[in-house]
Amino acid sequence: MQLSFTMTNCSTKDVDTLTQKLDLVIYVPVLLFGLPLNIMALVVFCQLLRKWTESTIYMTNLALMDLLLLLQLPFKMHAAYHKWEEDKKLLCSFLESLYFVAMYGSIYTIACIAIDRYIAINHPFRAKQVRSRKNALIVCVLIWVFVMATTSPIYTFRDKENGNFTCFHGFSKKGWSTAIIVCLELFGFLLPATILVVCSIKSIHTLKASKSSHPKRQAGVRIIYSSLAAFLVPFTPCHIAIFLQYLVRNDFISDCIQQKNIALFIQVSMNIANVTCCLDALCYYFIAKEVRSTKDTVKMSISRVRSTSTSDV
Repeated sequence: MQLSFTMTNCSTKDVDTLTQKLDLVIYVPVLLFGLPLNIMALVVFCQLLRKWTESTIYMTNLALMDLLLLLQLPFKMHAAYHKWEEDKKLLCSFLESLYFVAMYGSIYTIACIAIDRYIAINHPFRAKQVRSRKNALIVCVLIWVFVMATTSPIYTFRDKENGNFTCFHGFSKKGWSTAIIVCLELFGFLLPATILVVCSIKSIHTLKASKSSHPKRQAGVRIIYSSLAAFLVPFTPCHIAIFLQYLVRNDFISDCIQQKNIALFIQVSMNIANVTCCLDALCYYFIAKEVRSTKDTVKMSISRVRSTSTSDV
C-alpha cells in the first residue's frame, strides 16, 4: 500500500514519482502470474481433488485471500496516477479495507497452517482429536471474521476535507495513532510471526530428531524452511517500515532526508510484500508434498510411541 505524505517543509513527491514506475514494474507481473496461478489452485482444490483435508482447506483459504489482494492491485495502480472524486471516499475505504483483510488474512492463515503442521508432526495422537475438516473450516471462518472486524477502523482514516483525493494514499493522523500501530504490529505481525517461527522450529526439530533419513522427511524440512523464509522476508521489512512511518507522522523523525528514505522504504517494502501472492501459489505444490510426508511422519511417530510403550511393559 502506498502511504505517501507531505510535511510542512518536506515533500515526498519525487519519491511518489519514482514509486509510480515501480508499481507498474512489480504489479503488472504479479497480476499476470498471480491471478491465473491462484485461480488454478482454487480449481484444483475445489474441483479436482477427490477428498479435502485440513491442509487443503487452509490452502484454499490462503488462495482466496491472495486472490482478494490481487483484485485490489488495479485500483492501486489507477490511484497512483489519478485523483478520485470526493463522492468515492466510501468506495476507496472499502477497497483499502479489503486490501488489509487479504494481507492479514493471509498472515493468519499461514500461521494456522504452521500450527496444524506442528500438531500433526509433534502430537500425532492428539492430532486425531484436534485436526478435522470441520475444525479447519471453523478456523478459516474465524480468520475472516477477525480480520474484517479489526480492519473496520479504516473507514474512519479518510480526512473529511473537500475536493478530490488520492486513494491508497495519505491516511489521516488517526490512522497513525499509537493504539492503531501497536495493535497492527503486535497482533498483525509479531504474534502470528512468533507462532510460525516456534511451530516451524519445533516441527523441524522433530523431523531431524527422527532416525529415519527418508527423502520425504528431508524434503519436509526443506519445505518448512522455505515457508518460513517466504513469510519473514516479505512481511518483516514492511512492518518495520510501518513503524518508521509512524515515527515520522508523529514527529519523532523530522529530518527531511530520513523522511524521504522512509517514504521510499515503506512503498518498496509494501510492493515486495504483495509478491507473496505469486510465491504462495508456487508453494501449493510443495505444501501438498509436505502433507504426504507429514502423513508418513505421523504414522512413524505413532509406531515409535507404541513400540516404546510395549517395551516399557
